[in-house]
Amino acid sequence: MVSIPTHTLNDGTRLPAVGLGTWPMSDAEAERAVAEALGLGYRLVDTATNYRNESGVGLGIARGGVPREEIVVTTKLPGRDHGYEETLASFEDSRHRLGLEYVDLYLIHWPLPRVDRYVDSWRAMIKLREDGLVRSIGVSNFTPGHIERLEKETGVLPSVNQIELHPLFPQEELRAFHTAKGIVTESWSPLGRGSDLLDDPALVPIAEDLGVTPGQVVLRWHIQLGAVPIPKSSDPGRQRANLDVFGFELDAGQMRAVADRAHRRLGGDPEVHEEF
Repeated sequence: MVSIPTHTLNDGTRLPAVGLGTWPMSDAEAERAVAEALGLGYRLVDTATNYRNESGVGLGIARGGVPREEIVVTTKLPGRDHGYEETLASFEDSRHRLGLEYVDLYLIHWPLPRVDRYVDSWRAMIKLREDGLVRSIGVSNFTPGHIERLEKETGVLPSVNQIELHPLFPQEELRAFHTAKGIVTESWSPLGRGSDLLDDPALVPIAEDLGVTPGQVVLRWHIQLGAVPIPKSSDPGRQRANLDVFGFELDAGQMRAVADRAHRRLGGDPEVHEEF
């Protein structure tokens, strides 16, 4: 079983350096995938209310046979539940579906600036942390401006910002902002899902030189950036490969080559994207 390094968050808790994504798994698929992943050594599992698989994730955790305190469980607040009281109620629904006494990392899924209630939600999440129902609180798809507003109005910075990050969209400026603020970057869609990234001929010689797959090269790129990738897979073979990225390193030239391409988003722009 692979031993996974961890990052220390700005609240003192620890986050594994790679995790398991579960979008768009069904409950049944998530239950199988999470149980298998835990057996392989995964200790970070990512879900969300809007993934509609929290129940399956919770059952997979129960089946996995790993002590609860060793697992970092992440879920996310949906846009329809922004607001102080709404966030508290939504969290209780998530906790019930997961079947857990507490959640390790709770994120605001999207900022929805037009709705303009994410600061109210953040205040509720601070209370959840103070009450011991959540270990760490963070955000997803937030820009520097959104994060600076949270800090200005509440005095509390997120521990994590989970963002679209892959070699097609490396987010240099946002990652530098995170570093300056002591925020850990998590990467959703780390392998550029829906693109032809893993078929790019520029990755093939790097993978061959290192004796790994193009997907492992890309995940190692994330690791060396200091980001935490959360690749989704329900296949045990791919899960194992996605975890096996700590026994090799990319040199500086290889790191540059991985992201030496035209850059573009594959997902929504946080300034305008709305997901309820």
